[in-house]
Amino acid sequence: MGATMTSPTHIDGDAPEAMIARDMVKKAAIVGPILIIAFGFIWGVHGALSTAYGLSIVVANFVLAAAMLTWAGRISPGFVMGAALFGYLIRLSLIFMAIWLVREASWVELVPLGITIVVTHLGLLFWEMKRVSLSIAYPGLKPTSASKESTSK
Repeated sequence: MGATMTSPTHIDGDAPEAMIARDMVKKAAIVGPILIIAFGFIWGVHGALSTAYGLSIVVANFVLAAAMLTWAGRISPGFVMGAALFGYLIRLSLIFMAIWLVREASWVELVPLGITIVVTHLGLLFWEMKRVSLSIAYPGLKPTSASKESTSK
């Protein structure tokens, strides 16, 4: 599960971006039903549908970011910088388009949709921040104590 460095520009194993995105999707699956039910009670069925749509936008955004960075990482570090900058602009445009296309649909409630997009982006990022490893030994997510023991044997 852990990655090993074979050269300064190559990492064997899972891409750290993919590991982080996968973990964020799992966390969104935990929080998602709670938000959908809560906003469903407040705004009714349309609020629940808007919340589910907002969650899908957020999850798609994180997965797309990871895919773009993983792809760029196989090419060069400079390409990663370009993918991060221009990928952000592209993904922001896609979020705007996803909202703009459904803004007048009968099932859309813009308030829960907006709250969902903002709160889940920030909430998932802050929740994930505790798990991200900032060491070269374990790029991506910090290993749990059980996985540390199994890799040291």
